[in-house]
Amino acid sequence: MATVQIDDMITVGSLAETLMIPVTKLITELMKNGVMATVNERIDFETAQIIVQELGLDMVLERKAETEDIVRKKPKASDKAESRAPVVAVMGHVDHGKTSLLDAIRNAEVAKKEAGGITQHISAYQILHNKRKITFLDTPGHEAFAALREHGAQLTDVAIIVIAADDGIKPQTVEAIRFAKKAGVKILVAITKIDKESANVEKIKQQLSEQDLLVEDWGGDTIVQTVSSKTAQGIPELLDMVLLIADVEELKADTDTEAHGLVIESHMEKGRGSVAVALVEVGTLLPGDFVVAGTSYAKVRNLESTTGQALKKAGPSTPVIITGFKELPEFGDSFFVVKNEKEARKQIQAAISNADSSRRSGKMNSSELLRIINRSNELSELLILIKADVQGSLTSVTDSLQTLGTDEVAVRIISSGVGAISENDVHVAHTAGAIIYGFNTELNSSIKHIASRDKVSVRLFRVIYELIDDVKKELEALLQPKIVENETGQLDVKGVFKTTKSEVICGGQVTSGKIIMPAQVRIIRSGEVLATAELSGIKRGPQEAKEVFEGDMCGLSLKTENKVQLFENDKLIFFTTETVSRTL
Repeated sequence: MATVQIDDMITVGSLAETLMIPVTKLITELMKNGVMATVNERIDFETAQIIVQELGLDMVLERKAETEDIVRKKPKASDKAESRAPVVAVMGHVDHGKTSLLDAIRNAEVAKKEAGGITQHISAYQILHNKRKITFLDTPGHEAFAALREHGAQLTDVAIIVIAADDGIKPQTVEAIRFAKKAGVKILVAITKIDKESANVEKIKQQLSEQDLLVEDWGGDTIVQTVSSKTAQGIPELLDMVLLIADVEELKADTDTEAHGLVIESHMEKGRGSVAVALVEVGTLLPGDFVVAGTSYAKVRNLESTTGQALKKAGPSTPVIITGFKELPEFGDSFFVVKNEKEARKQIQAAISNADSSRRSGKMNSSELLRIINRSNELSELLILIKADVQGSLTSVTDSLQTLGTDEVAVRIISSGVGAISENDVHVAHTAGAIIYGFNTELNSSIKHIASRDKVSVRLFRVIYELIDDVKKELEALLQPKIVENETGQLDVKGVFKTTKSEVICGGQVTSGKIIMPAQVRIIRSGEVLATAELSGIKRGPQEAKEVFEGDMCGLSLKTENKVQLFENDKLIFFTTETVSRTL
């Protein structure tokens, strides 16, 4: 029996990848056991152990030995800590007006530029209200961006849940509320589109109570503010409430210490290389500082605000753009400042060694694991290569695609990365027989020519659900079609005229439906199937016929693979078959 080591807490997606089974199969088994979890949610070791047993896998899970955490641990605020700006995540269902609300707050026009009108990344920026700073994170609304939304909730002090007055609470609204509750942040509700005729604020308050959010009007502590992005009605009051919460919570952080924070976005930029968007949580970040993030480090070459203005320093709750990373940091990586490049390299080596050790401790013979798990099923794989514009989008795309598999078909991502599609990407896809998917990324004419020459399919998308739908279609094409039988008629045998090894000639009366050519025949005796044959001829009297109807007497020629002895009163059931494409 094989042994696999996992962490004490593991995401559903990571566990499915470790066990090499479709994530949908794992989620289904979790649901059977009363655990409602998405691909990005974490489950504990005990739950994972139970699920492996329920799946009947021939393996044992073990906890990984705890290793030294080389990543910074956020220190508690000291007595010298200063007040900081609140960090606010704006969350909710797609097309409920999150980005439009933020446009109204900062007088920008982001929504019109977003593909499909949906925020594709986390945007971060600061505003001034009553001479005080507020940091905003605009998280995507589409279901595929669950990972980004969860990070948005974990980063923040206040979550503004945006709900359209004419639409009410939707699945992604519920998900956003769950993320905010799990992160332990204060929740404000902004009801948008109040100027529409179908707006129903009271209905939304009722729906909020069903999510254990009782509004202040009804004796609870959940603050609700109606707003209009078109007229700016209610927006100053909403910002006042954010600052009030900041005062009540006494948000503070140390500024005279080395900066710590989190990478909330990263991408490649022509002429600038690796660019990271990060949120400083503690301390003060300066140009020239050495920053470690995951397995990458940088000497901060340029420190800018998210509007592109050069900064001399960045304190707590400040979103910044950092250039100078040797390699692209990962979305969600913690970053921290070290004294010099030597220390940065040391931390990177420790991080790489730790990651390699974790992979080795959880590694087992892949062919053995495949034999164990797929012992009764052949899994067809769709091989794809993904390139995206930023790390956050890449994470969301890969997480979403990994949920599409079934017991028969699955997505296998052979390579992924950030930046434009390169000649090497085309070469890798050609060798593997994979499809290249580009999300918000470029394909120049020379690479397009190479892909055409090598017959590599390259598909570019700007809206994530369109990309997912395309992958679904490709997976559905791999599914074996379903064979459907359509019964056309029945006949009672009245006489048998000739029987050979491969043919039976008989006659009888049609008792229901009709008999048409061509058709398959099931021979029934005493309620049991005796054999299956093929209808090769019909005669009505001496004449050949193509079809006969209920009540008609007719003669039949049947082709059989083996000799079949028919008797009077045997029943013949006639049917046709067709193949029907299946969907996921």
